[in-house]
Amino acid sequence: MRFAVVVFPGSNCDIDCYNAIEDVLAQPVEYVWHQANDLSEYDCLILPGGFSYGDYLRSGAIARFSPIMQEVEKAAAEGKLVLGICNGFQILLEAGLLPGAMKRNDNLQFICTTEELIVNNNLTPFTNQYALGESLQIPIAHGEGNYYCDQATLQDLEENNQIVFRYNNNPNGSVADIAGIINQRGNVLGMMPHPERAVKELLGSSDGKKLFQSILTFWREKNDPS
Repeated sequence: MRFAVVVFPGSNCDIDCYNAIEDVLAQPVEYVWHQANDLSEYDCLILPGGFSYGDYLRSGAIARFSPIMQEVEKAAAEGKLVLGICNGFQILLEAGLLPGAMKRNDNLQFICTTEELIVNNNLTPFTNQYALGESLQIPIAHGEGNYYCDQATLQDLEENNQIVFRYNNNPNGSVADIAGIINQRGNVLGMMPHPERAVKELLGSSDGKKLFQSILTFWREKNDPS
């Protein structure tokens, strides 16, 4: 399975994502600069955290127009797996690959803590190694992580089981305690917490490890059903 870590000007979690794939999954992984125009050789695309384009205008608003985003949208339409973490989630929202938007945290401050997440849907390519309702300790680090959507969109998310992770103690004011959502097709996940920073106990938690293992498990079952 081949992974691509997309690098935008201002990305700062790309190395963490790269190391998570290399250390946890031992799968081929490459950095791909945001001006690339071909992602056809990759099976999973990761949009990492950071401050793409310095978060000017608003988080993800400029990165959404990077040349590579046309290829990300194409890959998503083809059913390839796309994972957006923190700023990557914000970019996916700006690109319309996921519904909703991000606002400033309720306290208007940057929050950097470890939070308890609850697995709300374990039937996705990204969560099949977790138990439903499992409690995870995953770090967050963001100033605009307050997920918002209107009532109709929230109802759709609930009815289609698209809310993948919820905060147990909502740190930023996100509607319905949402920490991560998936598209209706199930191949695009956006989440504000950083699973790549929680893949070894040395880091304080290894609860993010199963997310990456889930991706590989899904891909292997899909491509080698035997």
